[in-house]
Amino acid sequence: MRAPRIAAVLLGVLMSYAGAANAAECHDISHAGQDYTVCRAAPAQDVLRLFLYDDAGKPWGSFRRLDAALHKKGQRLVFAMNAGMYHPDRSPVGHYIEGGQQIMRVIKGAGPGNFGMLPNGVLCLRKGRADVMETGHYMAVAPACTYATQSGPMLLIDGAVHPRFLPDSTSRRVRNGVGTGPDGRMAWFAISQNPVTFYEFAEMFRDALGVQQALYLDGNISRLFAPSLGRADVGLPLGPMVGVVAPVE
Repeated sequence: MRAPRIAAVLLGVLMSYAGAANAAECHDISHAGQDYTVCRAAPAQDVLRLFLYDDAGKPWGSFRRLDAALHKKGQRLVFAMNAGMYHPDRSPVGHYIEGGQQIMRVIKGAGPGNFGMLPNGVLCLRKGRADVMETGHYMAVAPACTYATQSGPMLLIDGAVHPRFLPDSTSRRVRNGVGTGPDGRMAWFAISQNPVTFYEFAEMFRDALGVQQALYLDGNISRLFAPSLGRADVGLPLGPMVGVVAPVE
């Protein structure tokens, strides 16, 4: 029981930042014998957004390149991670909106790979809130997202673990995802520090972070940029990224 208690204590510490001018923070937690790094953002206080192309229309490709460009404008990345699956040219596989402009339409049907393991979902960022929504629900509600990225599968749907996840699965990867609460006031971004199953990852969002909706972002190229933790993961060029921007201190 020690790991869940540690996670609960850390969750309380994170929540204590809710009144701060910049609420975004990253911390390490443990749950059910696995270690994770969790970053949180409060959309009413933090500038939370998606990034794909630079001003020349080329993919940013890396956290460091994006952060360097922001620094020239007197800004910085508080944290960032990859934000959805993408093609070899780094264009998004699923629905994508940036700055109110739709770059890729919603993909409705099932398909091969994790993205097509229905139900999948969409992270929608609007003024003052962030919501993970199952794709069918997203299409029915048609929210006016300033930023949106579609990925899959859903990890949690209304607090229930995705029906195709197996508790005894042997498929393990370093995975990252995002979860949100019903009021849209908080978004939790998590990455495992070691290979975990889908089921373990979903349970962490539900039991350690207490969210009802959570979305898988990837498991082959999962990476995190978190300067406060001395972390700047590198690897193959990235497609969509999600992160919090703040003024340079």
